[in-house]
Amino acid sequence: MPTLATPVYPRRPPLKWAGGKRWLVPKLQELWSAVEAGSCIGSPTPRLVEPFVGGMAVALGLQPKVALLNDANQHVVNFYQCLQVGLKNSLPMINDADQYLEYRSKFNQLTVQSEQVTAREQPLLTKKTQALLFYYLNRTGFNGLCRFNNKGEFNVPFGKYKTITYNTDFLEYQDLLGRWEFSCGDFQEISLRNDDFIYADPPYDRVFTKYSQQDFTWDDQERLAEWLSRHSGRVVVSNQATDRILALYQNLGFRLETVAAPRRIACNGDRKPALEMLAFKGF
Repeated sequence: MPTLATPVYPRRPPLKWAGGKRWLVPKLQELWSAVEAGSCIGSPTPRLVEPFVGGMAVALGLQPKVALLNDANQHVVNFYQCLQVGLKNSLPMINDADQYLEYRSKFNQLTVQSEQVTAREQPLLTKKTQALLFYYLNRTGFNGLCRFNNKGEFNVPFGKYKTITYNTDFLEYQDLLGRWEFSCGDFQEISLRNDDFIYADPPYDRVFTKYSQQDFTWDDQERLAEWLSRHSGRVVVSNQATDRILALYQNLGFRLETVAAPRRIACNGDRKPALEMLAFKGF
């Protein structure tokens, strides 16, 4: 069970992300480089597809020329789309509990208001305000968690960090993200090309899955695995290596590896390295 090293990034992920995959980039880079090297002259540029882009660590690590990055969390996607057009931090950000609760309330109010209009009708200024508030909550909230209740309200508590460094602008991401496409929705709504390289990092198979307003259940885990198994191109999947996850992907013909992830799980006070599954298809 090897432990993979953390790569050096030209651009660090702008968001804190529980379960982020920066540590997995060296392994994925080997596979992605082989895909790029094997592409024929005149054929379409290889495209990276992520159904669950999350903290965007993989895309920033691989830096593909073409990418389709999807997520069910509308606030994550809105933040990245604002980075595409250029985002500067015009919001006063203070590491303070009262400030945090005020901004969290404002963010939830804007979320309710934005749901009453279509994404096309929503003013860019409102989208950018939501993006900056989301960034502040992400940096200041407990452990970088992204959690919503059944009403769609962000409900992560204050983080109580001693010091926090907030970005003054995000213009360094504009050129790179500007060549990628972002979408928000269920993974089955993604329009795939036959030769797409898919990296899927769904919510882990565990009790808490309320990463967005919509839950991600075991039925969704099965639906995802079957959808990935039908793709004609290359697929890599990561997930917590529970017995039923391992059986699910093995029964669908994926080649499996397990690695020790750089996170730990507590069991009777014994914090052991968490075991991660990597499932491969098409290689």
